[in-house]
Amino acid sequence: MKITSVTTFAVPPRWLFVRIETDTGVVGWGEATLEGRAATVAALVEELSDYLVGRDPRRIEEHWTVLYRSGFYRGGGLHMSALAGIDQALWDITGKALGAPVHELLGGRVRDRIKVYSWIGGDRPAETAAQARAAVDRGFSAVKMNGPEELQYLDTRAKVETVVANVSAVREAVGPDVSIGVDFHGRVHRPMARVLLEALAPFHLMFVEEPVLSEHVDGIADVLRGSATPIALGERLFSRWDFKDVITSGVVDVVQPDLSHAGGITEVRKIAAMAEAYDIAVAPHCPLGPIALAACLQLDAVAYNAVIQEQSLGIHYNTSNDLLDYLVDPSVFDYVDGSVAIPRGPGLGIEVDEEYVRERAAEGHRWRNPVWRHADGSFAEW
Repeated sequence: MKITSVTTFAVPPRWLFVRIETDTGVVGWGEATLEGRAATVAALVEELSDYLVGRDPRRIEEHWTVLYRSGFYRGGGLHMSALAGIDQALWDITGKALGAPVHELLGGRVRDRIKVYSWIGGDRPAETAAQARAAVDRGFSAVKMNGPEELQYLDTRAKVETVVANVSAVREAVGPDVSIGVDFHGRVHRPMARVLLEALAPFHLMFVEEPVLSEHVDGIADVLRGSATPIALGERLFSRWDFKDVITSGVVDVVQPDLSHAGGITEVRKIAAMAEAYDIAVAPHCPLGPIALAACLQLDAVAYNAVIQEQSLGIHYNTSNDLLDYLVDPSVFDYVDGSVAIPRGPGLGIEVDEEYVRERAAEGHRWRNPVWRHADGSFAEW
């Protein structure tokens, strides 16, 4: 079996799909989505394809190693997202060729299904309590929301009280038994992170995500270690080498590698194993498309320390298209009692609607991160 072509499709709302075809007719799909940088990642996938075309797709570890190490300059969001989409597609091909789901090739599943959570609210949370109640009524037992909006290094008590009021309203709406995650989204600097963590402690959160940007974790390590709320982060880390210091710091309770940002299934499985050695949980980041979610679920199937899976159905970014639109059989992601079954079909366990992908790729997208400003005109972290 040889690879004959590598093609990318930028599809709404903000996703980049990778299609790898072989001379036997087996086709694999991956997702190389790096939000706001689709065209750049697509160009990098095309460059990496020079090495892949003509080679056996089943030598996944070999191809990963060469594509990571041979460029001399390595790592970072662009490189690792391009590699992630390719890696997912290679696993998909290998599983389809053998008639087995990827998790069987990785040693077999340790679970049949995994808990999922629903996003509520938007970048600037509004009516989050009603959305939380609606999510619970649809069967979800966990929700996640953005916490603060813009925050200066030192900000007002009113800003803090707004966050507390939003979280309090959600807790009141869903009751004590529904898990709530609050994402600080890297918007919070060290001085205010201390204040917010203390203010939110009474709500017994599932976790606080990205309480500060990953590069600032060491500066607030003592505060994070002392937090009564589990600390989650990792969506902006791209390899096992990026995660190494975070995992060994004793600061983080849940790592959140993104299988479309951090080198795909091959790399995130290693990150999950590193985390397990330190008794740290894994909750893969995935506010993305159906191929990324399918890859995550294959990883969740074999990672003992996987605890919950993010998914994007109904998320505020999915305006023109949603999670299930690109699948021939959307029922593969049926959510029952707040969880989803691990797909059992060959490869990633989904069938991509290629005709619809090509139709939507003709429109494409040019999604960009919002640019926020503080009241004084300075840039604000989004």
